Amino acid sequence: MADTPGIPNPPGKTRLVQHFEKSEIEDHNEAWANLWDTNNDDMWDRGRPSPALIDLIEKDDILNPITAEGRRKKVLVPGCGKGYDVVMLALHGFDVVGLEISSKGISIAEEYSRKEFLDPQTYNSGPSGSSNTGLVGRGSVTFIQGDFFKGDSLSGEKFDIIYDYTFLCAIHPRMRAQWATRMADLLITGGLLVCLEFPLFKDPGAIGPPWPLQGVHWDLLVEGGDGIVYPSTTPEKVPRVGGGGFERLRYIKPERSYESGRGTDMLSVYVRK
Repeated sequence: MADTPGIPNPPGKTRLVQHFEKSEIEDHNEAWANLWDTNNDDMWDRGRPSPALIDLIEKDDILNPITAEGRRKKVLVPGCGKGYDVVMLALHGFDVVGLEISSKGISIAEEYSRKEFLDPQTYNSGPSGSSNTGLVGRGSVTFIQGDFFKGDSLSGEKFDIIYDYTFLCAIHPRMRAQWATRMADLLITGGLLVCLEFPLFKDPGAIGPPWPLQGVHWDLLVEGGDGIVYPSTTPEKVPRVGGGGFERLRYIKPERSYESGRGTDMLSVYVRK
C-alpha cells in the first residue's frame, strides 16, 4: 500500500500498522474482518462504554433522548465493536443502531446486548448512578453488518445523532473526506455528530491505524478540507472556515475517558447545517 504524501512510515510499527500495511486501501474492510475472525479484537477493545459519552449524556441536555415532539431519537454508532456504547445509549433512552463490518463482531455484540439488557452493569451510568431510563424508559438496539460508506448498508435511514470514537482514526486518511460526506448524508438537518477525538497525542507524521487526528475533525467538518493534516515540513493549506457542512457546539476535555487517551482526548459535538 502506498503511503500518503507527507506522512512518513516510521520504525517501531505496532501490530495494527503491520497488519494494514499489507493491504491496499480498498481491502481494509477484509483486513478488519480478519482481525475479528482471528480473535485479535483485543487490539482496540476497551471493555466498557465511553465514560466521556456517559457524562455528556447525564450532565448536558444537548443529548436529550426525546425530541420536542415526543419521538425517541435515533442514534448510529459506526464501527460499534462489541456494542458497549450501543447498549449504554439504549439504556439512556435512545433507539440505537450499531454498524460493524464483521459478522462475528455483530454476533458478539448481539449476545452482549442480550445479557446486558437482562442485567445492566454499573459502568453504563456515571459516578452518581444516574441515567434517563427511569424517566423515558429504554430505547431499542439494532445491529447491522455492513459497510459505512455504502448506502445500502443502512437502507436510506437518517439519524438524529451519530457517535464516533475510534471509527475515523481507523480509516486511511485518503478516506476522511468521504467520512465527512457520509456523516452529513446520514444525519438529519440539525442532527448532531458527537466525536470522542482520539488519538490526539500522536504526531501528525505518525502512521496508523489508529491514525493521528489532531485538528482533523475541525478541518473536515468546519473548514470543509480533506482532513489530512500534514507535518510542519509541508506547505500549509489555506483554511476555509465555514466551508464544511457542520458547526461545532461543544469542545470539552472530558473529566473521564479511557486510559489510552486520558488527559489528551477531547469530546466534540458538531451540528449538521
